[in-house]
Amino acid sequence: MATDRDTKAPRALAVGGDHAGFPLKGPLIEFLRGQGHTVQDCGSYDPDPVDFPDIARAVCDLVRTGRADRGILVCGTGVGACIAANKIPGIRASLCHDVYSAHQSVEHDDVNVVAIGAQVIGAKVAEDCLRAFLAAEFSTEEQFRRRVAKLGDLERQAARELTGTP
Repeated sequence: MATDRDTKAPRALAVGGDHAGFPLKGPLIEFLRGQGHTVQDCGSYDPDPVDFPDIARAVCDLVRTGRADRGILVCGTGVGACIAANKIPGIRASLCHDVYSAHQSVEHDDVNVVAIGAQVIGAKVAEDCLRAFLAAEFSTEEQFRRRVAKLGDLERQAARELTGTP
């Protein structure tokens, strides 16, 4: 289990959740701020229905433009938010409901956005996952760097195919 000592220097974070994630998002923002992180709340701001792709876009835009170091998405299962985030160039999102995946996704896959399901895990497990996610750093090992570079190649190739650019 991650501890407070595992958390690296404070980060600038973008956090967002849809209506299903709303009950967990507020306590997680409080937790993150208590850990010394700067948090930009990208909504939703009440339990009224909202479309998770809109929230994912807001969070991911802050990450990909460098205005946030990492992003955190909270929806019912985390699945939809993760899918939406991965549609955005420059974003590598993972669905994490355990500490190992939260850490390993950053260390091996250079993940910059994590998605959590508020209807899947509780606040304390989510806090442990976020500690691990925020403490992790991308590995310097060549095999992981090579694989992540190939992910970027896939992204650029798909973009060229969509636009008809050679």
